[in-house]
Amino acid sequence: MELPKDPAMLMSIVNMKFRDEGYASLEELCEALDIDQEELVATLAKAGLEYNPSTNRIW
Repeated sequence: MELPKDPAMLMSIVNMKFRDEGYASLEELCEALDIDQEELVATLAKAGLEYNPSTNRIW
């Protein structure tokens, strides 16, 4: 799956996937969508965003 490079759009899409498709963790989402988890986390971190496992959301 090709994800947007813009961190705000990326956050929105990932959070939508968590909500609508019910992925239980970032690892599960990345595995299911064949996304490089380290690259995703790095892209989000550049904008000060991170995954919160307790809420299963990007903030």
